[in-house]
Amino acid sequence: MARVRFTADFDYKPLPSVTIAYRAGMVCVVKRDCADQAFSAGKAVDFFRNKEAADGDHEIGR
Repeated sequence: MARVRFTADFDYKPLPSVTIAYRAGMVCVVKRDCADQAFSAGKAVDFFRNKEAADGDHEIGR
């Protein structure tokens, strides 16, 4: 499973008779196969990798 943010509309077809439509802007947990297809089509990005890195000002336990 992967958490992704869709940057464009994407239709995932897990079976020939099934289509799951994801809309631009949605953040969803999807199957890895769906995420890989969306990444390769350029229609989604990894949700966690696109957050800004911590600047180090905050310490754990504060």
